[in-house]
Amino acid sequence: MKSLKTCVFTAAIFMACSCAAFADGNAFTPLNFDDTAYGTPAKVSSSSSIQATEQTPAGNTKMQSAITQLDNAQVDVRNELLNYKSKYSDVDAQYKAVKAERKALEKQIKQIEKRIKQIDNAKEKIRKNMM
Repeated sequence: MKSLKTCVFTAAIFMACSCAAFADGNAFTPLNFDDTAYGTPAKVSSSSSIQATEQTPAGNTKMQSAITQLDNAQVDVRNELLNYKSKYSDVDAQYKAVKAERKALEKQIKQIEKRIKQIDNAKEKIRKNMM
């Protein structure tokens, strides 16, 4: 079991280190000459580049608008959450206050019931002594 863990750990380290060598996607050259670039891009005519630049900002504008709308929606939801949390804390405070008041009233009721029983017992003792 220990050797399996060691083997897996070594393989993970090897994979992590080897990813850095393949991250660029280009063949490794010691001096990284520019003339050895693989897959050089084709020349683009000026009319197609104008069309490309016209399409990109429109897409970016829509994406930025969508992101802004999502940000606004997120802010609204967070504000709503804060409102509900504040209402919850108010209700919770009221609940705790009512619960404490209920407990105090219950204690008073028990004390009064106990006094009534004591008075009843005293009356019974007096009645027994009178006979």
